[in-house]
Amino acid sequence: MNDDAGLGIITAILIVSSLLVGAAAATVIMNGSETFSEEDLEEMANEAVDEISTYIQIKDKIGRYDAVNEEQIIQKIAILIKPLFSVDIDVSTLTIKLCNGQQIRILYYNGQSEFINSYSLFGHQVWDEMANSSFGFIVINDKDESLIDYDVINDNTDLAYIVIKLPEEFTMKKGDTMTITLFPSTGITRTLDLEAPLPIKQVVSLS
Repeated sequence: MNDDAGLGIITAILIVSSLLVGAAAATVIMNGSETFSEEDLEEMANEAVDEISTYIQIKDKIGRYDAVNEEQIIQKIAILIKPLFSVDIDVSTLTIKLCNGQQIRILYYNGQSEFINSYSLFGHQVWDEMANSSFGFIVINDKDESLIDYDVINDNTDLAYIVIKLPEEFTMKKGDTMTITLFPSTGITRTLDLEAPLPIKQVVSLS
């Protein structure tokens, strides 16, 4: 996709997103509904613009609780991503910032991208090859194996989990929050807010 075509698509989607949010606001006003507040509508618009401008969709944010010194903590997190468009995104230059409100850590891609195959997500061998200053990918769908072979996601059907083994000072327990910022090679940064829920099950959503 050339730059002019990409810009045209983004502009068109921004216009459609604005119209959809405006239509939702109009519907709320006409119906007298209190389902959506002004803040809700603003958040909807911001999320639409944020997703379009990064070319990356976030489909899932999960973590796994493990017992360490008789305490349930999250050491492993996985973020499912897919391209919004069929456009090359070079993940070899992707960097990730962790911030827990007290410390900041920058993570770099370790070059490890492998299909999930018969492994479970949190039992995959990729985790064994990961340092606390890096992240890797567990690939769910990649028809041309571009992520595996060339460190590129390039089709809007590609699906891969960014997998992060949290450094000791960033592990999470119930109620802890963390901000993760993605700095992709294409588009602008994307910020995700994570919160650790009650450890009533081992694998939990961090939304």
